[in-house]
Amino acid sequence: MAVGTGRYDGGYSFEGELLLIHLDSGDVVSALEFPREVLGVEWRSGTALRLVLAPCDDWENPRAREQGHAVVVVRSGWGVVGQEAIGAEELAAPVEPVVRLDHSAEARRILEGLAAPAGRQWSVRRRVWAVEGMEDGRVLAALDGVLAESWLPSGGLQWAVEDEEGGRQLVLASDGTSVWTNAERRSRHKGRRWETSAPRVARIAVETGQVLETLSPGVFTVLVDGGQRAILRPLDGRRKRRERLMMLGLDGPVSGPEVGHFDLFNHPFPVRRASRPYVLVGTDPEKPYREKWVTALGADGTLRPLFPHSWVPAEHHFGGPAVELGQSLVYASAVHHGHGLQPGGAYTVRRSLNGSVQWQHRTDHPATALDTDGDTIYVADNSGALTALDAADGSVRWHTELEVEGAPTTALSLAVAPQGHLLIGTVDGRILECPLRPCP
Repeated sequence: MAVGTGRYDGGYSFEGELLLIHLDSGDVVSALEFPREVLGVEWRSGTALRLVLAPCDDWENPRAREQGHAVVVVRSGWGVVGQEAIGAEELAAPVEPVVRLDHSAEARRILEGLAAPAGRQWSVRRRVWAVEGMEDGRVLAALDGVLAESWLPSGGLQWAVEDEEGGRQLVLASDGTSVWTNAERRSRHKGRRWETSAPRVARIAVETGQVLETLSPGVFTVLVDGGQRAILRPLDGRRKRRERLMMLGLDGPVSGPEVGHFDLFNHPFPVRRASRPYVLVGTDPEKPYREKWVTALGADGTLRPLFPHSWVPAEHHFGGPAVELGQSLVYASAVHHGHGLQPGGAYTVRRSLNGSVQWQHRTDHPATALDTDGDTIYVADNSGALTALDAADGSVRWHTELEVEGAPTTALSLAVAPQGHLLIGTVDGRILECPLRPCP
């Protein structure tokens, strides 16, 4: 079976894969040498596969979303095609107009039909972006299509607040009985224009799921946990504009200090278990993604630079998840390279608040989430792996590949619950409860 995947990456590239699935074994081969969004696949014969590929990017090409490259790839035996075996030269073809068909209604009909004979009702459930464990055993989550939801210790759904896009983060409010969550908005093509509805920030009662208040900041804002207060950091896409933090309180938002531009590749720095707010701030107003510093927000509302985000002056590091541990920060990131992520180019590092490196753990896959129980650092990455590192020296205690009933999955979020187990939110909409040891 040939499966085409892909989407726009939010920057300027269209990325995806051609997956060849061996139906007898379930083995999967990613056949393209380089990422490409695959818009269409069609078997022309037992040896010929027609592909329609999106342009590589929309750089200086406003019509990229209306175009594609059609090519027929021939193999005498598709069952022996290996990883990355189809190179760029073989996919070279003139660009032509392409109508991008929406198959979602047909896919829903097929899935609903498959579920009905088994007495099940199929519904969409995708990407759990945030999970939090409560003292009473309940679990909060934010995911695609759901601003926030609460699950009881019994496993039953207590409440859910729906949203057209869904929640991205969860930060407990200072009252201890409500939670802040945020929802971005994708641009949608309407006629010849792209339109984006207003992003949403809401405070929700943990006990009942009632939306206590909704803020419309005008642009998507990232939630920054700050111990006894939550902070909003705007993302507006205008690189040279000096943005301000907004302090969230029960009496409404209050303007805070300037922090410069935020972008989704360089400035994310969600710090779990933070005693105060931490943000990444660029030192060059013209290029705020460069020479970023880890910066703390004091109780008096002033920013205090702590240390450069990259401890190697010649390297540029992207943003990533973090956790505060004693008088140190443990964070994960990846090193920028002109030819893409290199072997060992992703890492988890523990640094004292004066900037000294206590240890670092190198890997080939960027982290998606991390947390700690004070003794062990739990790191999930985008390959589907979960790794436990010794908090004292960074050595690997155990490493496992996440699976659910034999099917691989990938964690987008994780949290160490007060009850002493791991909560894991997955890319396929699951919330897993695992012991603090290798998950089955």
